[in-house]
Amino acid sequence: MPIPKNLLSPVKESIAGPAASHRRSVVRVLAVDDERAASKLLAIMLRPPDFLCSTAASGEEALQALHREHFDAVISDLQMPGIGGLELLTHVRGCYPHVAFLVTTGVDDVEVGVKAMRSGADDYLIKPLVESAVIASLERALHKRNLEQQVENYRQHLEEMVADRTRQLHQALQQLERSYEDTLQALGAAIDLRDNDTAGHSQRVCRYALEIARAMDWSEEKLGSLAKGAHLHDIGKLGIPDGILLKPGSLTTEERKLMQRHVQIGYDLVKDIAFLADAAEIVLTHHERHDGGGYPRGLTGDQILPSARIFAVADSFDAITSDRPYRRASSFEAGLEIIRGCSGTQFDPQVVSAFLSIPKETWPAIARDDRQRASRPTGLVENKTEALPTLP
Repeated sequence: MPIPKNLLSPVKESIAGPAASHRRSVVRVLAVDDERAASKLLAIMLRPPDFLCSTAASGEEALQALHREHFDAVISDLQMPGIGGLELLTHVRGCYPHVAFLVTTGVDDVEVGVKAMRSGADDYLIKPLVESAVIASLERALHKRNLEQQVENYRQHLEEMVADRTRQLHQALQQLERSYEDTLQALGAAIDLRDNDTAGHSQRVCRYALEIARAMDWSEEKLGSLAKGAHLHDIGKLGIPDGILLKPGSLTTEERKLMQRHVQIGYDLVKDIAFLADAAEIVLTHHERHDGGGYPRGLTGDQILPSARIFAVADSFDAITSDRPYRRASSFEAGLEIIRGCSGTQFDPQVVSAFLSIPKETWPAIARDDRQRASRPTGLVENKTEALPTLP
């Protein structure tokens, strides 16, 4: 009996896609039945040139064939000795999920056929088999599996697209973060040039503070906030008049009060910038003291932000070990002792302990590196807000 053309075309397209009509695609079928006559009948129904049907006399033989060759569909009897149809179905679904699977059963075993469909079979055929029913059922099963394959391919492609977009977004964020960091470093350098004769002050203080924070096992996220605050700690000096900021002599009481306002001015400048929200607190509190003698709030101990406590040590240590117009820089060894002597008064003892635990050679190495890279502007005067700690 000839194969109906209206049934054959959709089968071919379901396997090979819309271009199937332009290149004849052979559907490879494996017929499995312990009755040779039944499998041979299927081979006759599913004949070339549109089908290529191989036969197997048992579930074991079918597994070997599946291992050797590619098949688009399996048509298997349910009742077979050894590996039965349901067991074969389980194996095919586990190892060859895109292969269509039809079961054949007698009239009295319809319930078994339904059970097979619940277990993953695409359809069941009742013996005696009719060619048109076999091809129609096979068509539906192949079309279903083809759609599932397309969905799976789309899902995988979508996952690849999402992964690619995620990588692109990550790279963009990294570039943005680098831009932020470069901008903050440049801004810190500009502030240094206006008020500090020691080039690279903000960069050194940032690196000192990060070393201390790492010694205290801070997370990378917290280190990032600390770095932002360190670069911007004196941004409020942009709002201080030159007559006060660059005054060569001592400040009056009123001038000093105005100078101390730079922390509030700086805080107000950056507090509403989302990515600088944490850094803003460092800008505001970096002149607070552990014993309550700092400004602007006179905070004590744990009232002071941990990052500001770390920064206070780093900032003062750089002030001690940097040249000023009115004095030469102290040695790094002397600086360590001064910081140690101010533990519990000006500085948080836990921060000082972490600071002193860091190898001594770390500090001059950082200073040399930054001073070699930094330009040395001339004609600038002392930083009047960097009060050096004194030994008790």
